[in-house]
Amino acid sequence: MTYSVPRHKVKYLIFAILVNCSFLGFSQYTDVINSNRPGLSVSAYAVGRNVLQIEAGLRYEQSDHSFLNTQSNLWGTDVSLRYGLLFEQLEINYEGTYQNNKSTFSNLGISESFWNFSRNRVGLKFLVYDRYKAPERNKPNLYSWRANNVFQLKNLIPSISVYGGATFNLGENPFYLGDPEISYRGMIATQSRLTPRFVLISNIAYDRITTDFPELSYLVSLSYAFRNPKWSTFVENQGIKSDRYSDLLLRAGVAHLYKENMQFDVNMGASFKNTPSRIFVTAGMSYRFDFHKDKEIPIEDQDADENGGAIKKNAMKKKKKKKSKKGSGAEDVDLGPSKKQLRKLKKAEKKKKKGKKKKDDGVIEF
Repeated sequence: MTYSVPRHKVKYLIFAILVNCSFLGFSQYTDVINSNRPGLSVSAYAVGRNVLQIEAGLRYEQSDHSFLNTQSNLWGTDVSLRYGLLFEQLEINYEGTYQNNKSTFSNLGISESFWNFSRNRVGLKFLVYDRYKAPERNKPNLYSWRANNVFQLKNLIPSISVYGGATFNLGENPFYLGDPEISYRGMIATQSRLTPRFVLISNIAYDRITTDFPELSYLVSLSYAFRNPKWSTFVENQGIKSDRYSDLLLRAGVAHLYKENMQFDVNMGASFKNTPSRIFVTAGMSYRFDFHKDKEIPIEDQDADENGGAIKKNAMKKKKKKKSKKGSGAEDVDLGPSKKQLRKLKKAEKKKKKGKKKKDDGVIEF
């Protein structure tokens, strides 16, 4: 009795081995941390079931209002807690920004200072459409390096998630005077892989629903992985529209993957107007506590040959220890096979075809 793996699975298996250490966002659980930092945009993907992730940073902002003739200095901290619930597509998260605002009124020569939450919300995010769920969409083109690395219009088709949550206003919050204790928030998040190095994320949110000053906002973020994929950079545009406050903001920064479960980042940005003018800088880190375990599938429910087919000769012999490449990727990036790797894959395919012709001797394969 002989065993063989179907040709289409052979291609996929080889490709998976070549890039299994890449940092990509096309499955819910990844071997390395997948953080929303350093920007404010939210990925369409969850952290993965039973994964707890902490994303935190320190921020400083200088804000000057030409109409009110005030100068303000803001110090604070950003915190995001994310946890994968029940199944891979679902995530519960908390986002908070607690800061001190010290303002000086130039005309009056007086100052005031206060501490409170400028952001304090809890919500659920659910992936409704995964663009790369089908294995066929993750396969490389074995005959064209260009097809794997150059932008194509179909790459704009995004994965999509929806978010629903609540914003909490504790006591008399000077940032949001008159708002009720609880208001509501809804959001749509999309994520597209434009090329192996470029990832586009967009968020459209409607916040503080049921208050006198509801807020409509958008975020568009473009990230890029360097040749050393432990380093990545991003640029992000944010628009806010509300009767209380409207603005256009631009921020940019870099992230460094220090370990497979730890990332450091820094970013800075500014506003496009002077009522108020804003300049800010943030530095932070993300850390993941990984309690994820794959669900066990009964053998009768497994697909044939999904474990790689027949056991090879000398498979039980002790192999030489290879240097681990885990944690060598950058957020949401799958660099794919190189030209050299594609040539090897094509040669392997040709050998398979020749071998199949020789084996065609009436032996039944399973």
